[in-house]
Amino acid sequence: MQVHFISDLHLTADRPALTAVLERYLTGAARTADDLYILGDLFEYWAGDDDTEDPLNARVAELLASLARTGTRIHFMPGNRDFLLGPSFSARAGLDILPDPTLIALDGQAVLLCHGDAECTDDLAYQAFRAQVRNPAYQAQFLSQPLAARKQFIAGVRMKSEQAKADKQADIMDVNAEAIDALLRRHGYPWLIHGHTHRPALHRHEVDGHHCERWVLRDWREDSSGAHGEALIWADGQLQRFPLR
Repeated sequence: MQVHFISDLHLTADRPALTAVLERYLTGAARTADDLYILGDLFEYWAGDDDTEDPLNARVAELLASLARTGTRIHFMPGNRDFLLGPSFSARAGLDILPDPTLIALDGQAVLLCHGDAECTDDLAYQAFRAQVRNPAYQAQFLSQPLAARKQFIAGVRMKSEQAKADKQADIMDVNAEAIDALLRRHGYPWLIHGHTHRPALHRHEVDGHHCERWVLRDWREDSSGAHGEALIWADGQLQRFPLR
């Protein structure tokens, strides 16, 4: 069995090199996977499923659907940027949408999957915003607005978010250790895989005498070395990081 995990691609039209990395992955290494889990923030933002005809969104859906037709099961867990992604896109892309968190088994090892933002409990301002935008009534009202108005609003929110992050202490934007322990305790002391924080690492937790591994996924980015990403792969009974370019 081979299972792949990716997150935090933050795809957008002004970063085509990252989409090219994704295309090479989905037409190459991903085809060896029995399951592919995308743990949020596939897109930089998602204004609603009526935006699927946008060239980038349509291309990503086409690439995912092509992979699904080869037999790889694709699972998507919404992140803080694309939580409005819904059934129309999922049907077109050939994937299913998972609740956050979701418990799976890898060759008998219990593994909990989450995006990670819900565990950043020290960031009180963000948690209040998260509760607001995840409210079904708020989402229904937002999606009733014209697409152009939604995109304009999202652009404003993204700008304010970047400004707010510049003023926050770095630790506030990481997961809270007690929140992680409580999450592991609540789900029977599994291993944990998540993204969101852009701080890839393997953490080892001792919770009530139980050993739990926490794998933080790497964000995809462009820097001086070019565009690159990473998949975390379960194969031969262990997890390993696989760089992508």
